[in-house]
Amino acid sequence: MPIDRDKALAAEFPRGEGSYTRDDVILYHLGIGAGNPQTDPNELEYTYEKSLKVLPSFAVVAPSGAGGGLRGIPGLEFNPALLLHGEEDLEIHRPLPPEGKLRGQTRVADVYDKGKAALALLENNVTDENDEPLYTVRMSLFLRGEGGFGGPSGPKVGNEAPEREPDGVIESPTLPQQALLYRLNGDKNPLHADPEFAKAGGFDTPIIHGLCSYGIVCKAVVDGVLGGDVTRVKRYEARFRGVAFPGETYLTRYWREGEKILVEARSKQRDGAIIISNAAVTVTD
Repeated sequence: MPIDRDKALAAEFPRGEGSYTRDDVILYHLGIGAGNPQTDPNELEYTYEKSLKVLPSFAVVAPSGAGGGLRGIPGLEFNPALLLHGEEDLEIHRPLPPEGKLRGQTRVADVYDKGKAALALLENNVTDENDEPLYTVRMSLFLRGEGGFGGPSGPKVGNEAPEREPDGVIESPTLPQQALLYRLNGDKNPLHADPEFAKAGGFDTPIIHGLCSYGIVCKAVVDGVLGGDVTRVKRYEARFRGVAFPGETYLTRYWREGEKILVEARSKQRDGAIIISNAAVTVTD
């Protein structure tokens, strides 16, 4: 059945509730490589409850109770095997506390026709228990083979990296077991743990989660450009362009452009193979 954009945009979702603890935050930080060196004061702020701060990208795994998938949405029937996570866009309204109760509301923000694929934009608006806005997460999801339904093509991809040399490059090594750690945040897709499943998907070995890469790059910018100040991040947009493998080192290149820090990440071991592109961190003064 073809995509029905009007029906998808009119879909209603129940409001959800969730909560997280300091241990959940610490586990997330460990899953994206925090804690190395283990006695470094800045790393301890990510991994020790005594003075815990929360990386903004934790929002993408924080349990808000909002629906995060496309299955069962009226007007969006598709083959789940052909689903690709295209982009992630996080807007922070207030710094995340080290623990809290959340309320989440999902909506289909738009559906674009990309010719051979449909691009569904799913938005989750999250508040605290007092209904004060905390953050908004927007996920762009490619539904391969579902294009041609006659909808708008959508905006062009932005945040292109400048042609000039980057203002800096930040190295982020990962552990051989990085994906096994990160999957404890809730994404148990066997692609990130089971060698046979990974081979069936065309990979020699299990790969790192895209949202793990998203967090690794966020931490690189916060630590390497913002002096570890997690409260300066207002928005973080990124496009998933390639895969990363556990044990690799990420090379996060950045360019300062006004209130934006433009970013891309590549693999040090695979001749600069692209992992994340068209990324930008918008910061406060």
